[in-house]
Amino acid sequence: MRNVGIVGIGHIKFGKLEFELVDIMAWTALEAMKDAGIENGIDQVFVSNMGGGIINRQCGIASALVSNLNLEPAMAELVENGPASGSSAVKLGYMAIASGLANVVLVTGGETMRSLNGWQATDFVATLLHPEAEYNYGLTLPAFAGMFTRLYMEKYGLTEQHLAMISVKNHDNAALNPFAHVRLPVTLEAIYGNPDANVINPYMAEPLRIYDMCPVSDGAASLILCNMDIANRFRKKPIRIAGIGQATDTHCVHNRKDPLELTAVKGASEKAYKMAGIGPKEISFAELHDAFSILEVAESEEIGLFERGKAKNAIELGETRVTGRIPINSSGGLKAKGHPVGATGVSQIHELVKQLRREAEPGRQVKEPNYGLAINFGGHAEEN
Repeated sequence: MRNVGIVGIGHIKFGKLEFELVDIMAWTALEAMKDAGIENGIDQVFVSNMGGGIINRQCGIASALVSNLNLEPAMAELVENGPASGSSAVKLGYMAIASGLANVVLVTGGETMRSLNGWQATDFVATLLHPEAEYNYGLTLPAFAGMFTRLYMEKYGLTEQHLAMISVKNHDNAALNPFAHVRLPVTLEAIYGNPDANVINPYMAEPLRIYDMCPVSDGAASLILCNMDIANRFRKKPIRIAGIGQATDTHCVHNRKDPLELTAVKGASEKAYKMAGIGPKEISFAELHDAFSILEVAESEEIGLFERGKAKNAIELGETRVTGRIPINSSGGLKAKGHPVGATGVSQIHELVKQLRREAEPGRQVKEPNYGLAINFGGHAEEN
């Protein structure tokens, strides 16, 4: 199996964008190609997107992107795996090169969700749920996250203040990230423990408040992957993909033995560690799928960065800040950077590459990064 590296990255600012879906994808693809120092020579294109057919009334997005970029006759395929579409597309790009099918692959993820209002976006993402056992009863992803948070709080002593501290940290990071949707720092005093907190930061799915949830975003990100044997053809030194893991949990949450165990997250990370030949102690920093702030806590424990129930202690000590022992979500995370679902997994790896190259903005650069890890999942931790 051939080694695979990333030699080009491209990103557009997340938020509300006044451009067509394929156009924002093409923009980031061109940025990645420029970063890699190429204008053509791409063998295959993988596009990650969840809602093009529903939101944008457009299918065949991958072939449309190839045509937009004049990359014919490159192979083109669309990857739809819910909010985990981005990481799935990167995995398939890796597989195409490792197997010998391709030498150079473009992976682009994108979504335009701001044409929907908040309720419509919540309903769109809720189509991930079981149509009869969950969706038909009005369940949503925020509802599941709220229930998960309450169970976690009762078992491990996590408080709303801990969650607010995560929000403050991620907003601080996003304020320094030019691609972030919400570049607005917040203070703990403003969103927790003052008489106005219930107005500024109301409950959305109790005990989760508005500052515990990610915004609805438009956005796109791109990567150029290559066979490491030809990496010297490109402008930038490659960042090697050392390990990849994926796992699937039960579709219905009520079928799980313990609703607090994110089995797919744990299984996927174990596979990635084994493939890379390292363990959690070697991880320098991580980008975790924090569509809700509780997920940063739970995922950090499932992947072995902290013992179960102990992440709250690291939050109190500032260990997950950029200047801390194990920085988490230096980009601002989904919480503040934004969550255009099809783009998220690709964007997370964009951040890993940027940090490992030592190219992050001042105040956001992780000190001496060696290994970065990203977790991207769909549904309520059904797929990773």
